[in-house]
Order: sequence, then structure tokens, then C-alpha cells
Amino acid sequence: SCPSSLLSDMVEKGWLGRKSKQGFFTYTGKKGKKIGPEVTSFLKEFNGGKVSDMSETDIQDRIASRLVNEAAKCLEDKIIENPAAGDIGLVFGIGFAPFKGGPFRYLDSVGVSSYVDRMNGFADTLGEQFEPCQLLKDYAASGKKFHG
Repeated sequence: SCPSSLLSDMVEKGWLGRKSKQGFFTYTGKKGKKIGPEVTSFLKEFNGGKVSDMSETDIQDRIASRLVNEAAKCLEDKIIENPAAGDIGLVFGIGFAPFKGGPFRYLDSVGVSSYVDRMNGFADTLGEQFEPCQLLKDYAASGKKFHG
């Protein structure tokens, strides 16, 4: 089953997110949300009862690595002027986790080299969409940081 089929099934059920008070979450009030039992059961049925063995960190890194890589590509292609602009743009523009300081601050804090190694591991097991861009590879090889 593919994600678009999952989403189509959810739309058919009227699970439209916050506006219908049901989607991946069941919404209560302005800020209250939780994963409801109906959704859990629906996802198990949709997935054929399979449960992922991925850690929470792996899931977060798989999602974030794609955003981080695209931000680096934007810097590489001169779409953004500098890392600070990229950090501000992603934090305020698309909601990149503000406590991480943006993609470039985050890379500096975890180490570009270790992050590139992590992305290469994902690329080896999950496909080329996780391949780090050349700029990230260059920074990893040289030990250079984006800020300072």
C-alpha cells in the first residue's frame, strides 16, 4: 500500500485533520491532540499488522535529512545567500525545529561529517534520495563549519 492510498482512504472516511477533528490525530480543543484508537487500528489494518522496528531517532533523522540536504543544495546553488538566511528561512518559513537553530546550525552542532555518514547509511539501505549533496560532502571532508 502506498501513502497516497492511505491518504485517500482517510479522506473517504472524512478524516480531514483539524477541521474535522480527526486525521492522524484526534483533536480536542485548540491545542489538544492525541492519536486515537480508531487511527491506530486503521493504520495497523492498512499496514497488514506490520510494526516498524525503526527507532524514533531514525525516523526523525530520515525526515530531517531530506530538509537539511535541500537547504544545503539551495546554498550550493546560490538560491540562498548564506547559512544564516537558510536557518531563518527554514525555521520561520516551514517550521524547522527552532530549538535546533535551523539546518546549518544543526549541522554545526552535530558535526557535518557524522551527519553525512548518517545520510550515506540511509542512502545505502533506503535509496539515493538520501544521498548528501556535494556541498555537504565537501564540508564533511574538510571539517568546515557553516557558522564561524
